[in-house]
Amino acid sequence: MHEKGHRLVFTQTLTQAPPHNGRPPGDVPDPSAAEPGAIPSRQELAAGIEALKQERNAVVLAHYYQDDSIQDCADFIGDSLELSRKAASTEAEVIVFCGVHFMAETAKILNPGKTVLLPDLEAGCSLADACPADAFADFRRRHPDHIVVSYINCSAAVKAQSDLICTSSNAVHLVQQLPADRPILFAPDQNLGRWVARESGRELTLWPGSCIVHETFSEQALLQLRLEHPEAEVIAHPECQQHLLDLADFIGSTSKLLQRTETSPAPSFIVLTEPGILHQMRRRSPGKTLYEVPGADGCSCNACPYMRLNTLEKLWQCLHTMAPALELDEEIRRQALVPIERMLAMSA
Repeated sequence: MHEKGHRLVFTQTLTQAPPHNGRPPGDVPDPSAAEPGAIPSRQELAAGIEALKQERNAVVLAHYYQDDSIQDCADFIGDSLELSRKAASTEAEVIVFCGVHFMAETAKILNPGKTVLLPDLEAGCSLADACPADAFADFRRRHPDHIVVSYINCSAAVKAQSDLICTSSNAVHLVQQLPADRPILFAPDQNLGRWVARESGRELTLWPGSCIVHETFSEQALLQLRLEHPEAEVIAHPECQQHLLDLADFIGSTSKLLQRTETSPAPSFIVLTEPGILHQMRRRSPGKTLYEVPGADGCSCNACPYMRLNTLEKLWQCLHTMAPALELDEEIRRQALVPIERMLAMSA
């Protein structure tokens, strides 16, 4: 398959508000009044989380795709690269990662001596799940001369087999720095890999994975939105399928999409990525109009089901109980640290 002078090589195949608790309207709730172990009422949760953060010397890191209420409680909000940098530099003793499992693993890889909590251990990732470590090892064996570049959306065990980790923010920049005479294996997102190949001019051998969220957007709905809102700029995450990226005015990582809504003169945007980012877009550009693109079946199914497993209640509970905590095999952690640190150094 040829595109613009380079070749792509493909392998094989809220919760309901609790009842009023009897306090007069306007009373300020005291989070310490909750019974030991009892989750505070919805109105008390934010204050309770803040109190526990202070007590535990904890920092809450949240991805842009988290629910609005979690973003509002976070100490830092960012995309995968920004969150990796923050995790590497924090002085907090406890890191609560409001994101998905591979993100919390990355924080633990960078901070083996700290407690890393994930509000819901079931918050996984379709990309990571579709690239099991043993199958990836076999994939690598079939391409022994390749430099292995893995998107950060993969397990610690896959990171441990990689030469370099990347994010959607820095993938093109990193690939352009690699030796021109060495072939490159890219995993696990083939859509991102295809875009990186096009932008970098490098040949990439792609693992055939994709994100369930970015695979669901409807091209027909996008075309209809463009017809109805010709003034709107179409902005897309590179995990989207190629036929959707071809319709975009701007392509970039989550943080770059956010920046685009701030700096572009366009009055409105059609946004092709997980809708959690709209919360920060509206905050930073309150005068601009944002349109979500529905799924291919016409439903609004573009929210990541894994990201949405984390809730305020689970955030409070994990800080209260200090569980669930991430633990990693030390040998895997040490091996996975090498390509992550290489990424951070090359991205500086």
